[in-house]
Amino acid sequence: MDKPVFSVSDLNAYVSTLLSHDNVLCQLCVKGEISGYKKYPSGHAYFSLKDEQSSVRCVLFKGSFQHLQFVPEDGMKVLLFGRADLYGVDGRFQIIASFLQEEGQGQLAKEFELLQKKLAAEGLFDESHKKQIPFLPERIGVVSSPKGAVIQDIINVLSRRYPNFNLLLYPSAVQGKEAVDELIAGIQTLDKREDIDVIIVARGGGSIEDLWCFNDERLGRAVYACETPIISAVGHETDYTICDFCADLRAPTPSAAAELVMPNKEEIIHRLTKLSLDLKLSMDHLIKRQSHKLELLSKHRALMMPEVRIRNEQLRMDQITERMANTMQNVVSGYRESLFSDIAKFEALNPMAVLSRGYSYVTDSNSKTVDSIKCVNINSELEIHVADGSIKTVVTSVREKEV
Repeated sequence: MDKPVFSVSDLNAYVSTLLSHDNVLCQLCVKGEISGYKKYPSGHAYFSLKDEQSSVRCVLFKGSFQHLQFVPEDGMKVLLFGRADLYGVDGRFQIIASFLQEEGQGQLAKEFELLQKKLAAEGLFDESHKKQIPFLPERIGVVSSPKGAVIQDIINVLSRRYPNFNLLLYPSAVQGKEAVDELIAGIQTLDKREDIDVIIVARGGGSIEDLWCFNDERLGRAVYACETPIISAVGHETDYTICDFCADLRAPTPSAAAELVMPNKEEIIHRLTKLSLDLKLSMDHLIKRQSHKLELLSKHRALMMPEVRIRNEQLRMDQITERMANTMQNVVSGYRESLFSDIAKFEALNPMAVLSRGYSYVTDSNSKTVDSIKCVNINSELEIHVADGSIKTVVTSVREKEV
């Protein structure tokens, strides 16, 4: 039976095609530990992924680094997502990685998201609860490891910004099972002290597993309940923890926390010096302005010759009094003339005044005024009213007026 004869290149290409078309090998997820990691100037990284018995060569091309949330290192346990491949030059089997995730990170991320939503719904992250960080704290409390670079970085920054600062360290583990209880104890102990104005909870960078104690629910609630303003400075700038969200202020790094908690002494001195100078200039200007005003007032004639001012005011008062009297007299005269005029009008309209001029008016037996011959009959009794009395009479005849 004839069999095809392959060249080495053809064979490698054929096997590579088989690998790329395999439903399992074209989309792999492999768990293992990074070994022999090396990143080249080209931007590509080469390493092995191993377990207790075996290892496999891997390559992570430059373009895939933008999706990573951590820097790969030897010894890291990761989940590798990629595809199987055969390097055609030397026939070496390898995995081309498209993404790396720290082992356990997926589950931890889910737990973090669930806890974040729970505490946010309870209001532990609300801005209204955040307390103001004091401008110039007399004493700073720090909860952190007494070993390592974190506390030394904080001290170095504070020494540079405000050399005579006052700091109290509560030593605590910042990683591992015992860390949560020690961190909580540190926060509560410092919170009870009246001489602590602000608390910093600090830890350097690390993997999500290293920082996981700062995502503990009990620690988050302890930070929220702390009455002393508290700053969370955990990990690197891109790291976020539950402790960060519950704190009154988040600092991207421990060094940044020291920058935020204590102002620069030289800047304060410079600012105070400038304010002092501005105040002195303002006071000098005010004194000069008021002195000039006082000098002008002291030369006023009211102060130089007060009796003249008094006589002038008395004369002015007499003039005003005279004008008021004249005005009142004119007003009264006007009202008097108006009153006499109205009285004359009323007198002219008085019916008794008409009777005194020889006129009279007639009423019938019902005291109704007789103003027409139609109001009376023959033998009707009438009463004639004159100025000094009345006359009773009887109608003997009625004559209609000739037209």
